[in-house]
Amino acid sequence: MLRSLYSGISGLRANQTALDVAGNNIANVNTTAFKASAARFQDTLSQTLRGGAAPGADGGSSPAQLGLGVRVAGISTDMTQGGTQTTGQPTHLMIAGDGYFAVRTGGEVLYTRAGAFDWDAAGNLVTADGGVVMGYPAVNGVVDTAGGLQPLRLPAGATSAPRATTSAVLAGNLPADAAVGDTRTVDHQVYLPGGATATLSLTFTRTAAGWDVAGSAGGATATGAVTFDATTGALTSGGTLTVGGIAVDLGGMTGLAGADNAIVDDADGNPAGTLKSYTFAPNGDLLGTFSNGLTESLGRVAVATFDNPAGLEKAGNSLYRVGPNSGQARMGTAGGAGYGEIASGSLEMSNVDLSQEFTNLIVAQRGFQANARIITTSDEVLQELTNLKR
Repeated sequence: MLRSLYSGISGLRANQTALDVAGNNIANVNTTAFKASAARFQDTLSQTLRGGAAPGADGGSSPAQLGLGVRVAGISTDMTQGGTQTTGQPTHLMIAGDGYFAVRTGGEVLYTRAGAFDWDAAGNLVTADGGVVMGYPAVNGVVDTAGGLQPLRLPAGATSAPRATTSAVLAGNLPADAAVGDTRTVDHQVYLPGGATATLSLTFTRTAAGWDVAGSAGGATATGAVTFDATTGALTSGGTLTVGGIAVDLGGMTGLAGADNAIVDDADGNPAGTLKSYTFAPNGDLLGTFSNGLTESLGRVAVATFDNPAGLEKAGNSLYRVGPNSGQARMGTAGGAGYGEIASGSLEMSNVDLSQEFTNLIVAQRGFQANARIITTSDEVLQELTNLKR
């Protein structure tokens, strides 16, 4: 049989694969975070008709080799980032840069760049087909990355724990021209351990040297004294007072004549709060906003990177599995060195270039036709040979 028949057959097979790859790319032009593939060809073994010879008495000669066709060397995946599609839905996440979301499905952790997530009835962040997005938990607003991956959850009825007041800062002025025995009282609401409220009451009594101060809060009391420079009004003594575990900073007060506006300028502590809303930060933190005005982390989306992302194996459903040539997953935090940032309310689009794919279709189609012509031409040659016997 003519070798050209088998070369033509190999060309048909290779170009058919190229058509299949281009067709799959075009079919997934609107698939979230889809990565286009490309078929790569290489020639097969060549038959040596005459070996080469080194120059000697006569000149050298090159080998005469006859190729035996083509084969698919591999199908490579273009892992470059696709465009951005803004959806406005807070659970739609996009990684701007390198990285993959970790998803547990069927007892296995797989990886994806398709961030069209939503909450399920148990409060888990899940993919459209029920895969659970993995992350790191947070306790009292502190993310624990050392505890290993866990399903990322939005706890039902999440609360912000109360914090007792431990410090307060006074500001303003006590009048230097007040008569001895005059009093000024400054009250401010504070929080006790457990979240109960109390009043921090500071009573200043004018003395010949300055002001005596008596403080009370939640049943605890304390006394002290403050003095001011007669010229500048700056505090000269008595800068702090501790009332039942609350450190009161008096250093910002002044003692000038004519002004009477001492206030508690700042104090920490807060009551318990209930979850009102949430959002995702660029570092992947799930931030909850509570009724007490605080914003705390409820967890963090984990992001994985690989030494060779093109070596990942496609597992279907826009998921990837660790492959022999991908390297192991390196888990980290979005926005860190080597990890892209997370954009909430956006999705990554397919990176398929339709103009390139249609060009690839034409090239593969013409290649297929040309190889089919090789087969028909070889068949005509064989027919002529069989007709010699007539």
